Amino acid sequence: MTIQTLHQKIKDGTAALGVIGLGYVGLPAACMFAGAGFGVTGLDIKPERVDLINRGQSPIEGDEPGLAELLTKVVTAGKFRATTDYAALREADIVLIVVETPVDEADHKPRYTALRSACRSLGAVLKDSALVICESTVAPGTVDGLIRPLLEEASGKQVNVDFYLGACPERVMPGKLLANLRGVSRVCGGSTPETAQAMVSLYGHIVEADLDAADVITAELVKTTENAYRDVQIGFANEVAMICEANGANVWRVRELVNKSPSRNMHLPGAGVGGHCIPKDPWLLASAAPGDVELRVIPSARAVNDRMPLHILKLAEKALGSHGLTLSEARLALLGYTYLEESDDTRNSPSAVLAEELDRRGIDYVIHDPWVDEYKGDLFERVSGCDAAIVMVKHAIYHEMKLESLKDALRTPILVDGRGLLAPERVQAAGLSYYGIGRGDI
Repeated sequence: MTIQTLHQKIKDGTAALGVIGLGYVGLPAACMFAGAGFGVTGLDIKPERVDLINRGQSPIEGDEPGLAELLTKVVTAGKFRATTDYAALREADIVLIVVETPVDEADHKPRYTALRSACRSLGAVLKDSALVICESTVAPGTVDGLIRPLLEEASGKQVNVDFYLGACPERVMPGKLLANLRGVSRVCGGSTPETAQAMVSLYGHIVEADLDAADVITAELVKTTENAYRDVQIGFANEVAMICEANGANVWRVRELVNKSPSRNMHLPGAGVGGHCIPKDPWLLASAAPGDVELRVIPSARAVNDRMPLHILKLAEKALGSHGLTLSEARLALLGYTYLEESDDTRNSPSAVLAEELDRRGIDYVIHDPWVDEYKGDLFERVSGCDAAIVMVKHAIYHEMKLESLKDALRTPILVDGRGLLAPERVQAAGLSYYGIGRGDI
């Protein structure tokens, strides 16, 4: 089968799809393609996840509008099934690889353990003329330098002769998975122009935004660059926030007025940057730089954002000091443990960084999060007897909480706002001392 024949099967909706990795990206993608009429086989290494999916139950517990319903629908219709067995992908015309691609904490280099394993296992069962698409975010050059040779070695096939290869990095975030899949543009990077056009047709079945054909390296660069850009901009906003704190200014007012100037888009400061993408993807981009290119901006932004949970702890220490307390005497309440509001995703959580530092110093603390099983429960019971409540995540429950009840539950009436979530006037009217990121004016 040529790429042109495969392209026609894509247009007709008769191509069989496989999706390797059924997490925050792979599962909604599989459901969307199944909902568009394709027969989809999903593969995951976790049997308990596979079992849930095959019962029509979503393993993703965060607030994901429409996902649970779509999953139930496509499983019931027989359009989507999950397995742990790669042999089930033998008849797949198209296979999406959507596995984790972390970086090492020590040297910030990519660690492609899951990706290597997926490629070797897929190569062993790869169908002739199949199209393999990497949706995972990888360092520029990874598809050609790692994925292609692994697939060729494991399959005995040659790219662009016996199978086809592409990269179409995901652009989704928890809480908006289906909406992002439908409404955010994608770059379809193919190993040949014909492959890229076939990918455009494929994603055209589920994406309502622009689909841009490109080569593979461009697709890899676009994804890592966009997240590095966000990280750098957040790092800048965080430094401005700290300058505002030191100079008696309000960073939120400064940001508002800066962004009135044309073509300005100062990002939001906050208690830290989490999730699977932004803390990792800048390092993936940086790893593609040759040794004679000295990088300064990307590593500096990463350092600033990694330190933000510790800066929030300094704010808490200052707040406690105003009430005659030291950190060693206090009990702190961390409000929010996920990295994103209304999500159960705890990957690279800034709260985890803060909790680790508190453990290191021997400081007493509790955690509340309505989306994490370990930390669920009544908010005010959880924080009872604490000396400061620290808002780490913008969950709706914290925005809507009755501040008078929070004051009554706390032993010392302190609220530290690491996200600019609450109006200081409202906090102070409830009898709480307010300390917030970028609020040097209070």
